[in-house]
Amino acid sequence: MARVARGDKDAFSDLYDALSGTVFGIVVKVVRDRAQSEEVTQEVMIDLWRQAARYRPDQGSVTTWAATLAHRRAVDRVRSAQAASNREHDEAARAQARPFDEVAEQVETRLESEQVRRCLRGLTEIQRQAVTLAYYQGLTYREVAETLCTPLPTVKTRMRDGLIRLRDCMGVTT
Repeated sequence: MARVARGDKDAFSDLYDALSGTVFGIVVKVVRDRAQSEEVTQEVMIDLWRQAARYRPDQGSVTTWAATLAHRRAVDRVRSAQAASNREHDEAARAQARPFDEVAEQVETRLESEQVRRCLRGLTEIQRQAVTLAYYQGLTYREVAETLCTPLPTVKTRMRDGLIRLRDCMGVTT
């Protein structure tokens, strides 16, 4: 390891030949995917090359140190893959979830529309004309007055009274 720490490529080649099988065996037991295990093994061997100066013989053998690095790196890979899978699953679940039930929304809209039509039928003819022109045709008070040939204050009063009756019929509380 001292020679590897000094950058001796021949020493690293010998170390690689001696440990790569053991490292791969440990990694494949944890990762369980051959291609990923090969990648992790390469990463561990590169770590051994880069960190050779950190090896302490009094803390264990080179094989033990390499096995520890291999196991840690393999566990990290599995956790990373699981986290990515969880994120993808959560995102897919959010994409599938609908903020509302489309059928229920359509039914509710139809029921509300029918209630509005029923309530409009409960208005006087004059009130219904004023409200319809303003809300369904988008006319202003002045345009409604001109269309109905009625004074503006009268139109405003009819619309106010009609809207109050609509509000009461619809059950809207203020």
